[in-house]
Amino acid sequence: MVDSLKKPALDQARPGVKVPAKDTILTPRFYTTDFEAMAKMDLSPNEEELQAILDEFRADYNRHHFVRTPEFNQQATEDMDPQTRKVFVEFLEQSCTSEFSGFLLYKELSRKLKDRNPMLAECFGLMSRDEARHAGFLNKSMSDFGLQLDLGFLTANKKYTFFKPEYIFYATYLSEKIGYWRYIAIYRHLEQNPENRIYPIFKFFENWCQDENRHGDFFDALMKAVPSTVNGLKARLWCRFFLLAVFGTMYIRDVQRKEFYEALGLDAREYDKYVIEKTNDTAGRVFPVMINVNHPKFYERLEKCVQNNFRIEAVNNSGRSPPSSSCKNCRSICLTASSSRRCS
Repeated sequence: MVDSLKKPALDQARPGVKVPAKDTILTPRFYTTDFEAMAKMDLSPNEEELQAILDEFRADYNRHHFVRTPEFNQQATEDMDPQTRKVFVEFLEQSCTSEFSGFLLYKELSRKLKDRNPMLAECFGLMSRDEARHAGFLNKSMSDFGLQLDLGFLTANKKYTFFKPEYIFYATYLSEKIGYWRYIAIYRHLEQNPENRIYPIFKFFENWCQDENRHGDFFDALMKAVPSTVNGLKARLWCRFFLLAVFGTMYIRDVQRKEFYEALGLDAREYDKYVIEKTNDTAGRVFPVMINVNHPKFYERLEKCVQNNFRIEAVNNSGRSPPSSSCKNCRSICLTASSSRRCS
């Protein structure tokens, strides 16, 4: 998708430019797909619902929503303590990168499908409009802290992950629906506890999450139009994989930056449990499987993932490479304080 673009050098010393966060297994990715396969899709099995969603996209209910108010000012940032400021800027950066990733993918799909699958192309084009607004609003908020992301640099320099169309459907559907539940949960909490609204952007979350919900509904309808994506053993296995991957990534990332949620008066773990439960129930309306999130070992295993991620970070921050051999005791790569040691 971006092979022909020149990769500009990033001037890390340029005032106001935020050096992009280092890519890890938790940072948002940029995606590309098989555009030819997407163009050939027959949407007739669910064309009526897709047309109804396209009409909603055309209505553009939030076209006047993302307008900054006088509350966005220097005072709003100066009132934050340094630790809250740090984790909040990280939240803005990850959110902006994620929204911008959606914009790039949807925009490219719209361009590639324009002459082959006009309905699909228009849907993706209008969703890219929404994602651009979200990314721009978040990036402008970062400027209140004296920083902004160089989105042109990210476009040309960030690695792109190839996903088959059905993987795009699963991943983006879950991303949009989990985004809805995340935003509405924060909005409702802060509506009841306005003293914890540390920045005016949270007042925009109620309408914002409706964009996420409509985008998720589009992918729901798209999967129903392509029954092979949700029928059969292969579909069941892939849906289960993506549910676990998305839930696990969110849980590990949010616990890692729990200070951000504490600043909002939320407990990161309890917040994630609520979002996971709601997203799991929502996904069950189209996915052929659901995760048993009430199983006693589900969160126990997520906590093990959290601890493993802390160990990986400790190794990365120490500058050492993890040992290449497996530990005989735990039968996995041992990430203890010294590469010469093994866990007991």
